[in-house]
Amino acid sequence: MSDPGGRPQISADPVKAGVLGRCPRCGKGKLFDGFLTLAPRCSHCDLDYGFADSGDGPAVFVILIVGIIVVGLALWVEVAFDPPLWLHFLLWLPLTLILALPLLRALKGVMIAMQYRHNAAEGRLRDDV
Repeated sequence: MSDPGGRPQISADPVKAGVLGRCPRCGKGKLFDGFLTLAPRCSHCDLDYGFADSGDGPAVFVILIVGIIVVGLALWVEVAFDPPLWLHFLLWLPLTLILALPLLRALKGVMIAMQYRHNAAEGRLRDDV
């Protein structure tokens, strides 16, 4: 069965496939070759990942989400306990990395899966307009 764009029917939930790092079409093959490096194609359904371009979107969401959490906690700790500066570094730098890296991989996978699901591409101007 094919969807209106002529592509094979998508059988994977894009959010679940993206978070798990799976192929956006079949949900079984690996999406990533390394931690954030995309594989060239799906090992299960042979989908070419050449269309995938998540750009800076995942990084922006990670900055916003992790920033709100870490800055909020840092402000609360500062007001409540007034710790020295070195303790802030000791607390918030590791927490930032622990939160940001897995979230970056998951959001990159979700954005690529949604890009495939909605057949998103770079913007183009129509000649007839």
